[in-house]
Amino acid sequence: MPADLDTLARHQLSKVLRDGPEPAAIDPDGDLAEAYGLTSLNKILFLTSLCEAADVGLASFTDDDLARMRTLGDVVDALRSHRPERQEPR
Repeated sequence: MPADLDTLARHQLSKVLRDGPEPAAIDPDGDLAEAYGLTSLNKILFLTSLCEAADVGLASFTDDDLARMRTLGDVVDALRSHRPERQEPR
């Protein structure tokens, strides 16, 4: 599983999109609904799976936070602010 949030987000989004584009081909600035046809239901499925994979509780976000997540970049930025700091191994 990728540790980098951007890569992780691209992989999770690719899984829920109908045409399943290669994760690297996903534009982080593309509108999730307009550019990728992500429906409200698929957006929730995507966010749920991404939050689980990133170890971030979906409950951390308000309705306004979710509404502001229009692009993959927006999603990554929002998750980054809620992701627990990784402990370095000793």
